[in-house]
Parts: sequence; structure tokens; C-alpha cells
Amino acid sequence: MRVVVQRCKNSSVTVDGAVTGAIGEGLLLLVGVTHEDTEKDAKYLADKVAGLRIFEDDAGKMNHSVTEAGGAILSVSQFTLYGDCRKGRRPNFMAAAAPAEAERLYDYFNQVLRAGGLQVETGVFGAMMDVALTNWGPVTLLLDSKGQD
Repeated sequence: MRVVVQRCKNSSVTVDGAVTGAIGEGLLLLVGVTHEDTEKDAKYLADKVAGLRIFEDDAGKMNHSVTEAGGAILSVSQFTLYGDCRKGRRPNFMAAAAPAEAERLYDYFNQVLRAGGLQVETGVFGAMMDVALTNWGPVTLLLDSKGQD
């Protein structure tokens, strides 16, 4: 499972002209699922996201998590995180999980974040979405559940 984490001042996702999720300060997450992923991968990354110390304290150091900073989460499904661009000019998406399984693990990932007390807004799984954000910093990180302890 892969998650692109972007610290933001605000973010929103729009589907067919309607806003389906919007937050102020917090994290925009682009979430991708591959074939081998399980609930263990989803929980690992949800816990990692919730605990990442990427918000500044009073001294300007990145010492606070999104939870401690009182931020929110905008989680957007993103199968293209598993696009393989090594051959040719068109990405191959064979590493992305089948939609039903990807949606199940994406939903579980969001449930774990909510269970930790975070406000989680979402896009619409599988839809064409317009995502807007003001990246704060900028701070952008790539998390991958493979290779976890």
C-alpha cells in the first residue's frame, strides 16, 4: 500500500461539480492499493500517517502530528500510484489491486484513521475527481507499507 502525504493549509475534492470532501489545515492523502496488501498494511499506514510529526511546534520544529495539531484528513483513492512507467510511454497499472479489494482496504484505512479520533473526508472511490490543495511548506512524503518491521 502506498500513501502520498501532503501537509496542507486547505484541500478539497470535487466530483461532477460537487464538493465531496474539504478540509482546512491537515493532510491530503493519495492512497493506492496493490494486490498483496492486507488490513495489516492499511493499519500500519493509518497509524504511521496519524503519528507523523510534520507539523511545527512553537519553536518552528516539526514535532507535532496531525492529531496533536488538531488537523483533519482528506483521503483520496489513487490507483495510479501503482502505475509502472519503466517500459514505453503509457503507464501499466497491472500492480494496482482489483477495484473491489482496493475499495475495501481504502475504506478500512479511513476507518482506522477515524477510530483514532481524526476527522476524515474523502473523494468518491473510482470516480474522476478534481483535487485542489494549498501544499504547506511544501511538505510531501511517500509512505509504503512494504518493508515494515
